[in-house]
Amino acid sequence: MNSLDWAVLIGYFGVMVAIGVWSHKRVDDVSDFFTAGGKMPWWLSGISHHMSGYSAVMFTGYAGIAYTYGVTSFVTWSFPIALGIAIGSKLFAPRINRLRSRLHVASPLEYLRNRYNLPTQQALAWSGMLLKIVDVGAKWAAIATLLSVFTGVTLNQGILVTGAITAVYCTIGGLWADALTELGQFVIQLLAGVSMFVAVVLKLSDKHIGFLDAWNQPALHGHGKPLVGPYGTVFLLAFLFIKLFEYNGGMLNQAQRYMATGSAYAAERGARLSAILWLVWPVVLFFPMWMSPLLVQAQKPDGSDSYGLMTRQLLPHGLLGLVVVGFFSHTMAMCSSDANAIAAVFTRDVAPVLSARARAWGQRSGLIAARVTTVVFLALSMAVATQVNSPAFKDIITVVIKWVAGLMGPIAIPMMLGLLRPFRRSGPTAALTSWAAGLLAFWLVNYPISWNVSGGVPLQYQVSVPLAVSLVLYIVIGHVKPEDTPERLAIIEKVNADGDAVAAVPVPASGGDDVVSTPNHPL
Repeated sequence: MNSLDWAVLIGYFGVMVAIGVWSHKRVDDVSDFFTAGGKMPWWLSGISHHMSGYSAVMFTGYAGIAYTYGVTSFVTWSFPIALGIAIGSKLFAPRINRLRSRLHVASPLEYLRNRYNLPTQQALAWSGMLLKIVDVGAKWAAIATLLSVFTGVTLNQGILVTGAITAVYCTIGGLWADALTELGQFVIQLLAGVSMFVAVVLKLSDKHIGFLDAWNQPALHGHGKPLVGPYGTVFLLAFLFIKLFEYNGGMLNQAQRYMATGSAYAAERGARLSAILWLVWPVVLFFPMWMSPLLVQAQKPDGSDSYGLMTRQLLPHGLLGLVVVGFFSHTMAMCSSDANAIAAVFTRDVAPVLSARARAWGQRSGLIAARVTTVVFLALSMAVATQVNSPAFKDIITVVIKWVAGLMGPIAIPMMLGLLRPFRRSGPTAALTSWAAGLLAFWLVNYPISWNVSGGVPLQYQVSVPLAVSLVLYIVIGHVKPEDTPERLAIIEKVNADGDAVAAVPVPASGGDDVVSTPNHPL
C-alpha cells in the first residue's frame, strides 16, 4: 500500500466515525439504541441485514475454500443463507418484529422470560453472549490477517485498530449508526467487488483464458463441482438448517434488523431483499476467488491468503485501498451489529437479574449501561481474537464453521421455534433440556468421540449433530410433557396474529416469571 491507499483507508475510518456522531443525535433512549425506535425503512433494514452477515472471514477462510475446492464455497455457504432467509422472511421476520411492537421488548431474548421462564432465558442469554464473543473474535482475527498481508502490521495491532474504530461509531450511535454505516459499506463493497471482478477478467484475458475455458484448466480441476471434499450433501443440508435459524435471528443481530422496522410487513420485505442480495452478490465476490489458483500461489496451506495476494498483485494503488476498505467494511458491519445485540441481551435480560440497581435504570442510566456494555463486549472479543490461532481454537475457519455453526443450533432452537404455534406445547423443560443436550452433543462429537474415530468425525456431523439433538428433543419433550399455559399461549398468539387480530387472552403486565415489561425495565 502507498500513500493513496492509506488516504482511502483513513478517509473511510473518518466517515464511519462521522456517521456515528451524526447517529448519536437520533438516539434518545434504549429503544433507539437497540431497535432504532422501530423507525428503520424496510430497504435499509434489508441492506443492513445482508451486510451484518458478512465479515473478512469470507476473504480469508472462505477464500481458502474457494481456492482449494471451487464453487462449493458458494453452494454450501451463501446459497443456504439466501434460501434460509427467504424461508424466514415469512416464518420468522414478521413474528420477531411483533416482539417489539406488541410485547415492547428491545432484546430478541427478552420475551423468553414470558414464553418459558427465567432460568431458560438466562441459560440462552449467557450461552449466546459467550458464543458471540468467540464468533466476533474470529472476525477480528480475520481482518487483522488481511491487514497484515497489505501493511505488515502484526495481528494484535490489526485487531486493536479495527476494534477501536468500530467501538467509537457503534457505541455512540447504536443501531442507527450500524445500519447507516452498513449502507455506506454496501456501496464500498459494490465498488470494490466490481473492481476486483473486472481486474480478474482482464488478467485472464491477458493469459488468453476465457470464462468457460478457465474451468478446463488443470489448476481448476474439480473446482466446478458443487459438493466436494468435506462439503458434501449432509453438510449442505445441515448448513441450510443452521443458517435458517442463524440468519433469521438465532445469532441475535439479524433479529434486531427485523425488530427495527415499523411493521411486520416491512420486516418481511427487508428479509426478502436480503435473501436476493445473498443469492446474487456473492457470485460476483466469489468469482475472483474461484479463479485465484490460475493467478497466484497461496503461501498458507489452507489458501486463506490467496485473495489478499491476488488483490495486491492485480489492483493499482487507490483501488487497492478501496478493496482493503471493503475488507474492513464487512468485518466492522458484522462486529458492530453483534456488539449492539449482545449489549441488548446483557442490559435487558441479564443485568436486571443480577442487580437490583439495574432493575431501577431509567432512560439515561440504561443508555449509559448499553454503551458501556458495548465497549466491554468489543474488548473481550478482541482479547479472544488474539487466541484464535491457538491450539484451543485452531484457525479462523474452524472457529466460524465448527464452533459457531455447531453451537448456534442448541441456543437458537428454543428462541426461534418458541415463536411458532406448532411448537406451543414445548415449554421450559423442552427448551432447557434441548439446549443442554445440544451443547453436550457438540462436546462429545467434536472431542471425545472424534478423538477415538480414525481421521476424526467428519465436519458435517460435527456441525449437524448438536442441532439435530436439540431439535428432536425440543419437539418430543413438548409432546410428552406439554407446558402450554394460558399466559404462554397468549405470548405466542400476540406474535402470530396478523393485523389487529391479537389474542384476547390477557398477558400479565408484571409479576412472577410471566413479565412482559415492568416499570423498572422501560423502553
